[in-house]
Amino acid sequence: MASKSAFDFDLLVIGSGPAGQRAAIQAAKLDKRVALIERKTVLGGVSVNTGTIPSKTLREAVLDLSGYRAREFYGLSYTVKQRITMQDLLHRVDTTVRHEIDVTRHQLLRNRVEVIAASASFVDAHTIRLDYADGGGHRQISAQYLVIATGTEATRDEHIPFDGRHILTSDDILHLDELPRTLTVIGAGVIGCEYASMFAALGVRVTLIDKRPRLLPFVDAEIVDTLAYHLRENRVTLRLNEEVNGVELVQDEHGERVAIRLESGKQIVTDKALYSIGRTGNTGRLNLGAAGLEPDDRGRLVVNEHYQTRVPPVYAVGDVIGFPSLASTSMEQGRLAVCHALGIPATSVPELFPYGIYTIPEISMVGRNEEELTHDGVPYEVGKARYREIARGQILGDITGLLKLLFHLETRKLLGIHIIGEGASELVHIGQAVLAFGGVLDYFVDTVFNYPTLAECYKTAAFDGINRLGHRPGHL
Repeated sequence: MASKSAFDFDLLVIGSGPAGQRAAIQAAKLDKRVALIERKTVLGGVSVNTGTIPSKTLREAVLDLSGYRAREFYGLSYTVKQRITMQDLLHRVDTTVRHEIDVTRHQLLRNRVEVIAASASFVDAHTIRLDYADGGGHRQISAQYLVIATGTEATRDEHIPFDGRHILTSDDILHLDELPRTLTVIGAGVIGCEYASMFAALGVRVTLIDKRPRLLPFVDAEIVDTLAYHLRENRVTLRLNEEVNGVELVQDEHGERVAIRLESGKQIVTDKALYSIGRTGNTGRLNLGAAGLEPDDRGRLVVNEHYQTRVPPVYAVGDVIGFPSLASTSMEQGRLAVCHALGIPATSVPELFPYGIYTIPEISMVGRNEEELTHDGVPYEVGKARYREIARGQILGDITGLLKLLFHLETRKLLGIHIIGEGASELVHIGQAVLAFGGVLDYFVDTVFNYPTLAECYKTAAFDGINRLGHRPGHL
């Protein structure tokens, strides 16, 4: 291997999403020469521009303008704005995205990361060809280590006639000119469920199709059942165990619409169709073969526990390596990859990474679920608290939320936390901290929480769990 001084940079990062940002800044804070390459004219990647930030901001705009949170008090017809338009919703999105792009650029610049607007492709495992975004030619640069953080793009089936107006991917949603009366979502993964619930909250008639027998199979079954109940209450039609065998544009008395044929013989005619069957790694332009790498059939890269590819100087982090494809986990992967490359001790506990799913209502979880514990033969018990039992739940108008604690039957050690309801993705961090320190159920019994707060759910659930144990020696 050539000496360090032979390279233009210590680290090159390809992609400016959460994983790439964290990788670049981690190396810069270790006084390394770092460049970040972004082929688009704006920073932030999918997360800031078309994914996490826009979709979560859109969700907040939906909740605020629709009056959804207040309907428990003022009735199902209550709305803050009588006629909500896409422009109303996107105004908030645009403002937030601009702010996040500015924050990203500021963080990179103040840490002296060189930002290069160009398309990157490998020449070899240490060398990258840059084709400048402004058409200003090309050049080659080299680095001792490289981090691929190019993220993903919406998977497009070649048999689906995408037009960006009637047949959409999640990347197209933010370009809708008006709210549809009906929407069919093909694919009930995280993105599909999030958008289905958002549009349903706005009064759009939504149909959600998936070939699997249940929504979100990696989520606790009881939590998923609660989500399905909420979706149906908002007039979402769930077509599970159904496979799509055709999508086409048709003309009827309402204008141009979308006809979706199912294997079962059913046909759905809808104003708009959102095709949400996973995402594909953004690796097609990288010329990976020149570095000795090859992606899988979905464009993803295989890495080891240090996020290192089979070519030692090259690491890959974030959505481009697949599940869990969360901004939070991607950031941590970027940090860990750089620390490993530079020989800096760093530890993390992937099994304690929390998950946040921003459906309406939102879902969050950390640790193991009931299905996993049952499969592994772990003796456990459950403690539950429903928001309707908590004063804060009544104040907020969320009387159907649920928090579940899973704990070991004998030691009472906490094993998992699963929440659906208002503030779930914030509330889960209390349980995450207790899990990380190997805490037991009694912690929540002995702790005093502010009143009224949703955090009280932990104490209520802990008492519920202890009550389920019955009168045993050594137990309350």
